[in-house]
Order: sequence, then structure tokens, then C-alpha cells
Amino acid sequence: MAPKARKRLWVGWREWVALPALGIDAIKAKVDTGAATSAIHAIHVHRFREAGRDRVVFQVHPIQRDTHTTVDCVADLLDERVVTSSTGHRERRLVIRTPLQIGDQRWNIELTLTNRDSMGFRMLIGRRAMRGHLLVDPSRSWLGGADSHAPGPRRPIQHHHE
Repeated sequence: MAPKARKRLWVGWREWVALPALGIDAIKAKVDTGAATSAIHAIHVHRFREAGRDRVVFQVHPIQRDTHTTVDCVADLLDERVVTSSTGHRERRLVIRTPLQIGDQRWNIELTLTNRDSMGFRMLIGRRAMRGHLLVDPSRSWLGGADSHAPGPRRPIQHHHE
């Protein structure tokens, strides 16, 4: 018997996504095949220890060009890494693991915390998060099922079977 094919979701170059464990119901993300790691705009980032675990608390402004809407987030700290940006700038970033949801698909990703104020998108989804889960059509947007204001089905979710 052949192994069951894994469903892969077709996405565009930008998508509405959710980070349910962080309390983020909707955030626009750039799907970036040129980036290895995923990143989210995080401010007021502080590490702490709780019950023998390294944790991190931070705030996210999930809406582009809106600094008033804020989500307070807490997560286990997975790692600390040096990440090189597309401009060649090297930055030490804290890394968390959290579920990412696009349409009806949900899986865990590693997410670096950084200030993305100067970037167009509050979140970037890199290749490591995409691997085995997403197929990208760079000529399209919002294939994961959201309109321009909030997540929710706009058209049927498209899947590709291996």
C-alpha cells in the first residue's frame, strides 16, 4: 500500500494567517521563498524563567500601519540565533515555536522575533515553515482563504497532493 499523500496548500505571495497560540487571529504575512527563516514584528521583548522553562513575553501590532492595536504574547523560548537579513545585516534574534494556521491547515513553525517597523509586512513566512506544507504561486494573493480585512474563506481552499 502506498503512503498517504500529504496535502499541500496553494498560497499566493501574501496571505492572511493566524497564530492561535499567541492570540493573533489575523495578520498579513509575506510568503518569501528567498528567506530561510520566518519572522514576526515583535516589540517590548523580554526573556524570563517560569517553572524551570525559558520563556519570552512580547507585543505584536498585527495590523500594518496601526500601532494602537496590540496583542500581548507569551511563548516558550526555543533558541537564540544570528539571522542575516536581505540587506546583509546580521541580528541576534529570539526564536519561538508556535502553530501557524492558513485556511484549514495548521502546523508548528519556528518564528524569530524582530522589529519589522520598516518592513511592509508584520510577518514573513520563510522556506523552513513552507517545506512540506505550501506551494507558492507568486502571481497570486490570498489563496489561503481571506479577504483584504480579515481571515475567512473567500474562495475554496486549493490543495495539491504529492
